[in-house]
Amino acid sequence: MPAVTLTPAGPFSLASGIRFLESFRPANYRRATDGILRLAFPADDGASVVAAAVRQEVRADGGTGTVRAEFTVHPGTPHPATAVTAEAVAEQAVRAQLARILSLDVDATGFPGLAADPVVAGLMADHPGLRPVCFHSPYEAAAWAIIGNRIRMTQAAALKARIAHQRGHRVHIAGQTLHAFPTPAALRTLTHVPGLTDIKIQRLHALAETALDGQLDAPLLRALPADHALAELRTLPGIGPFSAELVLIRGAGHPDVFPRHEPRVHKAVATAYGLGAPTTAADVTQLAKIADRWKPYRSWVAFLLRVRAQDTSQPGPMCHAFPPSS
Repeated sequence: MPAVTLTPAGPFSLASGIRFLESFRPANYRRATDGILRLAFPADDGASVVAAAVRQEVRADGGTGTVRAEFTVHPGTPHPATAVTAEAVAEQAVRAQLARILSLDVDATGFPGLAADPVVAGLMADHPGLRPVCFHSPYEAAAWAIIGNRIRMTQAAALKARIAHQRGHRVHIAGQTLHAFPTPAALRTLTHVPGLTDIKIQRLHALAETALDGQLDAPLLRALPADHALAELRTLPGIGPFSAELVLIRGAGHPDVFPRHEPRVHKAVATAYGLGAPTTAADVTQLAKIADRWKPYRSWVAFLLRVRAQDTSQPGPMCHAFPPSS
């Protein structure tokens, strides 16, 4: 089986990422005791499916170890508008996508320096080596946003899993069977899922076309000024300000965007810094100024604050969080 290696720049713990996935209900991640992260997802080419078993080297000195991922690529039928064909999804492409999913494509050697802020220092101590675990792609992040709009997280997770079983590719990896979320081409064939409204199916079809046309390319979205990228994403049917931030931050893996439309993050920031509950746009602007201290890792600190809030409270009933996909 082919494999790729990823060398983290700065602190990174795969075990912490796995614990996050196991404890976060919408991830629907199956608990494992062998320290292996098993993933199955549509590749960035829009046609193939990748299955990967990810492990991290355990170093005697407790330092950050190399990450190794064994993988298989299951080719699909490429869309004519897609420049990269299934045959071209090779080692480099898989490495790049896995690195983005695990936030290993970001140089985090400067991240420990943020511990000068006592709040951030506490977050690092509570979650050592935890980096954001991202959606497999902006495409999957947007699909989750559409599926989960205005329904409970548990219901959204069940719907997403049902879609994966109906239209996704079934793979075997490291002794387990997983169902990847459908590729854009497969998602276009979706006609009926109990519990999923017709308007959401129409929006998923439109999303699939957008993905196949190359408009949800993660490097492209991250290369744009954040405001421009968010504006582009808001043109998608069913993607509003909150969902656009989700797609950019946790789909494209942008490390340095403060979410201005995530009330739970705002509450977590206000609580951590001893402020009153934010209720106005001016309050959010004040929080954004605090977040400027976290540059160039504003997304990461917001993620850790959200994790802390998740650990200390029950999740709300509606699907308004940053869930990774499965």
